[in-house]
Amino acid sequence: MNAAGVKYVNFLPLLNPKNQKQNMINNTPIRHICFDLDGTLVKSHITIYKTTLKALNDLNIPVDNFDEDKFYQRIGHHFEDIFEEFKIPVNDFEIFINIYKNQYFNFINESALYNGIEETLEYLKSKNVLTSLLTTKGQEQADRIIDYFKLRKYFNLVMGRRNGIAHKPSPEPLLFICKELNVKPEETLMVGDTELDIGCGKNAGSKTCGVTYGYRTKKALEEKEPDLIIDSIKELKNLNF
Repeated sequence: MNAAGVKYVNFLPLLNPKNQKQNMINNTPIRHICFDLDGTLVKSHITIYKTTLKALNDLNIPVDNFDEDKFYQRIGHHFEDIFEEFKIPVNDFEIFINIYKNQYFNFINESALYNGIEETLEYLKSKNVLTSLLTTKGQEQADRIIDYFKLRKYFNLVMGRRNGIAHKPSPEPLLFICKELNVKPEETLMVGDTELDIGCGKNAGSKTCGVTYGYRTKKALEEKEPDLIIDSIKELKNLNF
């Protein structure tokens, strides 16, 4: 524990002894774990999909080719990129976003925390590990979701999309968080379910952890070569605090 009362964690023992590469992680002190939201803490794909459909329908935009399973694989990306891929013509994106945000909580009962989230966050808090949230959702929406699931007490900082700050996979938002928490990027573990999260962590110079229970396959995560891959958030408790 340092002078500020923050405890350090090292990447030992390893989370997945079957993976020799993971066994070779440097003995780096970790003071801070940054979590993605959708697909990492919250199982939210049905809420996101139904809210998106509602907003598009309200704008009388046809969604004939809006494949649900394919959409789930794009969760985490910005809507502008998703609509471009699906060839959905959204002429006024700001209007769409306003409708989407206004409708989101009408479908929030379709979302739930993944198993072990509160247990793990409580454990990290008890070990004095700094925790933060980083999502591409807008700041107001991120705050409302965290409060809805009563997770506020676990986080030192909640960061949604903010004007003037690039979104994942840019390192900028994670570097901003690290600066706010007075922690070095190399003392940070970025945990998420997509290539955006892993890219953000790598670009910032942090350690990275992919979770297999979210919206990407294990193979897709392995291709991005995170430092760790876990099947349950509770596996973070196996780190040597």
